[in-house]
Amino acid sequence: MNAQPIIFDGHNDLLTRLWLSSAEDPVHDFIHASLPGHLDLKRCRKAGWMGGLFSIFLPPYAYVKNNHPEKLLNPSHSDFDPQQIVDICCAQLELAQQLQARSDGQIQICTSLDQIQACQQNQQLAIILHLEGAEFLAIKPDLLDIFYDAGLRSIGPLWNRKSIFGDGLNAPFPHSPDSGSGLTNQGKDLILACSEKNMLIDVSHMNERAFWDTLEIINQPIVATHSNAHALCQQARNLTDQQLAAIKQSNGMVGVNFDVAFLRADGQRNTQTSLDVIVDHLDYLIDHLGEDHVGFGSDFDGCLLPDDLSDVSQIYMLVERMQQRHFSDQLIEKVTSKNWFNVLNKIWK
Repeated sequence: MNAQPIIFDGHNDLLTRLWLSSAEDPVHDFIHASLPGHLDLKRCRKAGWMGGLFSIFLPPYAYVKNNHPEKLLNPSHSDFDPQQIVDICCAQLELAQQLQARSDGQIQICTSLDQIQACQQNQQLAIILHLEGAEFLAIKPDLLDIFYDAGLRSIGPLWNRKSIFGDGLNAPFPHSPDSGSGLTNQGKDLILACSEKNMLIDVSHMNERAFWDTLEIINQPIVATHSNAHALCQQARNLTDQQLAAIKQSNGMVGVNFDVAFLRADGQRNTQTSLDVIVDHLDYLIDHLGEDHVGFGSDFDGCLLPDDLSDVSQIYMLVERMQQRHFSDQLIEKVTSKNWFNVLNKIWK
């Protein structure tokens, strides 16, 4: 492979990072200058990173309080109030809309494969809006239709926190994915409502019982946008062989998470982690799912990366390592973009 392949990525937290930013105009800086973190438009273009699923995410209250207290109306509180939860998610949607509106056509919010492929041809950045954790929909359920009309096409109903939709997935290392109860009735109703809209349902933050509940109530490919193999790293968020078999049967997809804690056999947050560990997870998942059902789910701007993959501009080093490990050009193209295109097209119809 002579040229760097196009990269389409299953998960990033850029919108949350923009919301948290102390920059005077982080949207301008993303488009025209540079930002601290893993992504900005200049680096994305240099890397051939054409976009992917951009998460709208409510960060942990303690993190915001300790690192960005200016974002809180009352930092003495112990948690967000309901209106703050809604406001934070709406603010991140607005940031995505500003990225599109202020980019002079360089950035597009996409709701179909045709639009994504047009972005690829026109060298535009493709944003697919994804909701990671649905707490704000418990407060204002009508926002699902409003966000859908604005372009939301993917949802992970649960995050680490417990909500009315189900238990979060939060457990010490090492741990199995069996870490709590499954979906509540409200969680099942939400997933059905999203499935009826042909939205991607992300299982990456579901415990095992919620995972199996989801398989029982929807009839579409099962996707984990940013998860790894539990057999190689026993984090509760990684997928067991039984879960991988179910994803394969559904013609689903797994995007490999680049966070070192979800890659390493010891589960440590140690950036001195070889890129071979990422390729080990790719290999394992391909062995269990087939080469048409594995891609990247980096978690850029929301994870701790290996030293040799310090931001998106270094992703060529991972591709080179895949080549060294005898991944064919055809397989690399599938992993870096085509598999995502295919599964999104199946779900969005």
